[in-house]
Amino acid sequence: MTAFALPSIPIAALGLPLVVYLPAFYSQDVGLSYTLVGLIFMLVRLGDVLVDPLVGVFTDRYPSRWGRRRHWMAVSVPLLAVSCYLLFMPLPSAGPVYLTVVLFIVYCGYSLVAITHMSWGAELSTDYDERSTIQGMREFLLIFGMFTVLALPAFIEWSADGHGDGFLKMSAMGWFIIILLPLTIGIAMWSVGERKHVQVTEHIPFAQAWGIIIRNKVLQRLLVADLLVAIAPSVTGTLYIFFTAHVFGLAQSASMLLLIYFVAGFVGVPFWIKISHKFGKHRALALAMFYGAAVLPIVLLFPRGEFWWLFTGFTLYGIAYGASSFLLRSITADFTDYDNLETGQQRTGLYFSLLSLTGKAGSALAVGITYPILDLIGFDANSVNPPEVLNKLAALYVVLPSVVMLAAAFLVWNFPLDKAAQADIRRRLAERDRAHQDDTLQEASEAAAAVVTVGTASGIVDKPAD
Repeated sequence: MTAFALPSIPIAALGLPLVVYLPAFYSQDVGLSYTLVGLIFMLVRLGDVLVDPLVGVFTDRYPSRWGRRRHWMAVSVPLLAVSCYLLFMPLPSAGPVYLTVVLFIVYCGYSLVAITHMSWGAELSTDYDERSTIQGMREFLLIFGMFTVLALPAFIEWSADGHGDGFLKMSAMGWFIIILLPLTIGIAMWSVGERKHVQVTEHIPFAQAWGIIIRNKVLQRLLVADLLVAIAPSVTGTLYIFFTAHVFGLAQSASMLLLIYFVAGFVGVPFWIKISHKFGKHRALALAMFYGAAVLPIVLLFPRGEFWWLFTGFTLYGIAYGASSFLLRSITADFTDYDNLETGQQRTGLYFSLLSLTGKAGSALAVGITYPILDLIGFDANSVNPPEVLNKLAALYVVLPSVVMLAAAFLVWNFPLDKAAQADIRRRLAERDRAHQDDTLQEASEAAAAVVTVGTASGIVDKPAD
């Protein structure tokens, strides 16, 4: 499981700079306008949303002699290595066309490696609890990758007395990804195999497949839960700098506090794995959401300007961070069994691409909801804001994520695919697959007998073979 999860480190190390560091780098250091950079990142991200389902369907339909997933992991390595080099280490004269093309290729490669890795993990085991452990290990190393790459700029600034060069920071991040990507994927591919898949029906036409997806109530519930779960941390992430710098006056400690938040999430993952084994993954997810909704508002009671109070608040809240992602992906692995029983298809890549879609939609909605509200309350990031505006900002930072987390908790509390239901599905799948294999052997035997009969009648053979 550790070998399988290792590629999560460079995957996370690429995902975080795409959101946090690269837009500012291309504006401040490369010299493109803020508006132009924002427009490019937004348009490329929208295009990436359209790419995800295509990646899911394509990887499902085209296996190789090495299995369904590992060859796609190998394909992603050169694609990402070259495009990351170009994105993180551009010439100072790089323009908007350069950024658009390179960023689109990076996003395509990122979708390929992330969706393939999640799908591979979902197919490694059929056991309800072991799936949570596999996805939990993946999440564990994803968070490790996040705070490792987050520490690189801080280390460079520290070693350069607070004046680290932007190109140097991006170069360090880029090489971190480029070196670890082939190394970790190579270890995973060498150490971990794939389960054999029994295909009992032909591939469903694309239009018919989407019809099945749209009508599936269980899937709808799963995707809405993922959307809500994605909105909550995206809201706090979007408002994080404003909240830390303006409400608490701790701008100089923002990076350290964010690092503490990720460390708390990292430490919390094993705890949520144990909870999922004891109470079921949907109940563990609901408990994590209830916990987050209860703990986050506590920061409103803390005295402003006090580092250790906010340190404590972010540590407590961060414990819930690691739960939602891996538990939802483990639940999705169970849903692929349910879909396989209904349709005869193993469409793991497609369903994980849909989960990727809702996650990205949640991030986009967080910005689309919170920024207009900031204008509405009169917040100005470049000036001193009156106390009533800061209080409204603090309430927005706390209330909206808490409400969303509570909604997600109630939605998944009685989710129908629990441990007993998944065990029944696996039993029925095993019976179906055995029947299919018996039918296939019978057809092959009858075909062989027919060939022997024709050969005997024509004098080609003297007597029937065994």
